[in-house]
Amino acid sequence: MFTATPIADIATIVDRARDAFERGVTRSVAGRRATLTRLRTLVVDHEQRLLDALAADFGKPAIEAWVTEIGFVLTDIDHTLAHLDRWVQPERVPTPMSFQPGSSRIVREPLGVVCVIAPWNYPVQLLLVPLVAAIAAGNAVAAKPSELAPSTSDALAALLNDLADPAIAVIEGGVAETTALLEQRFDHILYTGNSRVARVVMRAAAEHLTPVTLELGGKSPAIVSAHANLAVAAKRIAWAKFLNAGQTCIAPDYVLVQPSVHDELVRRIGDAIVEFYGTDPATSPDFARIVNDAHFHRIEKLLDSGTTAVGGDTDADLRYIAPTVLTDVTRDEPVMGEEIFGPVLPVLTIDSIDDAVAFVNADDKPLALYVFTEDEDEVDRVLANTSSGGVCVNAALFQVSNPHLPFGGVGESGTGAYHGEFGFETFSHRRAVYERSTRIDPPILYPPYTQSKQRLLRRALMISDPRDQLAKLRNRLRRD
Repeated sequence: MFTATPIADIATIVDRARDAFERGVTRSVAGRRATLTRLRTLVVDHEQRLLDALAADFGKPAIEAWVTEIGFVLTDIDHTLAHLDRWVQPERVPTPMSFQPGSSRIVREPLGVVCVIAPWNYPVQLLLVPLVAAIAAGNAVAAKPSELAPSTSDALAALLNDLADPAIAVIEGGVAETTALLEQRFDHILYTGNSRVARVVMRAAAEHLTPVTLELGGKSPAIVSAHANLAVAAKRIAWAKFLNAGQTCIAPDYVLVQPSVHDELVRRIGDAIVEFYGTDPATSPDFARIVNDAHFHRIEKLLDSGTTAVGGDTDADLRYIAPTVLTDVTRDEPVMGEEIFGPVLPVLTIDSIDDAVAFVNADDKPLALYVFTEDEDEVDRVLANTSSGGVCVNAALFQVSNPHLPFGGVGESGTGAYHGEFGFETFSHRRAVYERSTRIDPPILYPPYTQSKQRLLRRALMISDPRDQLAKLRNRLRRD
């Protein structure tokens, strides 16, 4: 049963994690590997409890939950274990001629005690994947699951408590507990959620000058060209949009499509919905539910926008909203005024790819942008003239699944990034280390600065590094 952490205990819990860090519990790379391996074992051992909890919180289908939550975490741990030895190695960097004899390197060191605050929509993945990165980088961690997925919060707390690691603390609860948690001093905070709460997190972090990584959201567009493979585009958009009943921060929030293919795209998306979930998605075991009543009623109000071309059915008792496609939507309607975060897909017509770019740029920079076209020139134009956290061409969601790509937003959609090595870097301090030989100690560096010393110093500092000269030559050859 979900039980909030007593507010009076939160400072003590965080202090305990900091004490473990200061005692060096997290420093050893072998120790980090052992912790990650134990965590992996516990995720496997707790698999059924986690799946049951996800089903209880919002009816998440088992295979969908496994792929997007548990499998995602296991893959991330495996990737981290495979590459950790390389990531922790000091990075040798060039030392200019004027700083010889000496050597330079960058050493990744842990930040200290970090805080991970997870959302409810992918509560397992979005707590444990940042946790994996923080452990890999050698930090102690205070982990806060979402209270809006209470069964999953309880299951995650049990898992992390079974880990029995003094450097890893779990804090459960709602606004009051999160507020008390944010009053503590951390060395980094990673928050996933909405921009309103992100501002609260940033204000709290500013009290201690704590750096933050914010993974937010926004209205992520899908641009569909007249040159798109519509049969494939429709299926891929429908799958990405209605996964987890649309409660995905990088789901296509709306579609911009050229008029000549509008009707066919809408029809094909409707066909894909029937293929995926049957003629009555309410009876499908593969379609999730809305997380709570408040979100259900918020999304239900958005159905009044435009014309319902597909779906539109709701059931408040079951928190069910059918996969829905809206047409004849204008920019000033409610469904276009906020991130939908539900199974409602507005489809708007746009005259050209350039007009689609202008439409996207008139809003805040999105977390994800999708473009469907077989015309490479159109792809290049969209990429060159828009900005977003990530881009996926002729697909959706896959940009977040490659551990070799950073996941993060820009502007209103977030700041900073993680996943794979990018997560390790987020939770590490890149420490500059320069070592100088004592065998030579030229007096030119020390006062008094005679005229001859000044001339020599000016000349020495202006000597070009051979690598810089080579780079200049390469650039010149490229331009020629």
